[in-house]
This record gives sequence, C-alpha cells and structure tokens, in this order.
Amino acid sequence: MFRLAEESAGVILQYYRKEIFISTKSDDSPVTIADKMSEEKMRELIIEKFPDHGILGEEFGSHLPEAEYQWILDPIDGTRSFICGTHLFGTLIALLENGKPVLGAMNFPVLGQFFLGDNSQTFLNNKVVQMRRIRHLNEAVLLTTDIQNIAKYQDITRFQNLVEQVQLFRTWGDCFGYSLLAAGFADIMIDPVMSAWDIMALIPIIKGAGGEITDYHGKDPLKGSSIVAASPVLHQQIIKILN
Repeated sequence: MFRLAEESAGVILQYYRKEIFISTKSDDSPVTIADKMSEEKMRELIIEKFPDHGILGEEFGSHLPEAEYQWILDPIDGTRSFICGTHLFGTLIALLENGKPVLGAMNFPVLGQFFLGDNSQTFLNNKVVQMRRIRHLNEAVLLTTDIQNIAKYQDITRFQNLVEQVQLFRTWGDCFGYSLLAAGFADIMIDPVMSAWDIMALIPIIKGAGGEITDYHGKDPLKGSSIVAASPVLHQQIIKILN
C-alpha cells in the first residue's frame, strides 16, 4: 500500500498548485488530470503485482469485480481542496477480502503523512495512533465536509442540535477530517452522503484507532452511503441526536 501511495503522490504533486483543466462529472463533482493519472498509476501497479485481484476506482470503474480480493481507490479525496491549493486532500486505498475491508490507507502528499489501519491498529508514519477518550459531547470537536450536504441529504435541524452541544465545530473535511480523528485531534466526523471509494479505507483506520464507524443511522457502513465516526463512548449519543 505504501508503494501505491508513494507513486500516486508523485503524480499528484506534479499538478499541485499548477494551472490545469478542470472538468465536471455527471454528479457535478470536479475531476482533474491529477485524479485520472494517479488512479491510472495505481491500477497499473496493482495489475502488475496482483493480476488476479479486482479494482474499483472512482475515475475508471471496476476491473474483475468477482475477485476475492478487491482494491478500492480514490486517487484524490477532496478534489475541490486540491483545486483550491489547500493541503486538505488525500489518497484513499482499501483492500477488501470477500467484501470486507482488511486494510485501509490514507496518504496526504503535501503533508507527508501516511495512515495505515487493519481494524485492530492504526499507524501514522509507522507510529501507533489512537482516538481521544473524551466522555462528554461538550468536550468534543465535530467535523464535517460540507454543511450544505447535511441540509441536502439529512435533517439539518437535528445536526444543528448536535453542533450546539459540542465544544467546537469545523469543516475540516474529506479524508483529512478522519485523519484528525485517528491521530487524536478531533472526535466526531460526519458525512451525510458518500460512495464506496470514500468509505472503505476509512473503516480499518477508524476501527484500528479505537473508534466506532457506522452509517448515519448507526448501521453497517459497508451497506450504507454515509458515515458517522466517533469514539465508542460518544457514538450512540450522536446517532440518537441525528435521528
């Protein structure tokens, strides 16, 4: 996984803060040459090393979808942040065995931070990291990617109720928000709508850091299209407030 992250980062950084063409996909999300070229690079490496493995990528779809092992790729999670020249974007890589994520990686090319989780432990640049163990919402830092998406896909009034109970609320989002949870700098991350390539790598990382991760309704994130991640002590409280 580290090689995939390293090679894709090399591609991405060639285009970072450069003048590049931005196109719009059918869901109105932006895509750049950096997204496409970095995913192509990872796919090439996987097919060369593991020719019998499947791949699902955000930009180029599915390859060998019936394979026992599947790689799930999001070459730039946070393309809008990348376009705007911030560092709040990363590459997500997951390895699934029989449909379940056994390894998840987040790589932040600008920051030089590589997270790797296996559901039991999570590492940041080879050092074990853990989520904070706060017990009360009024001590918590709450993050989300886009407040407008809360209003569009979930109950904004209930979400605002949660905001009023936490210590701090910020939109340090996309995978960067989950990295702050895993490293012990924030406590709750909520995304009201997500795709498989957004979700799969996060599960082993958050679980490995001692966190709880479900969909917006407290159910299996593998079957959902949203995420609520938090420490186990807070998670059930949050689900009740949101629903």
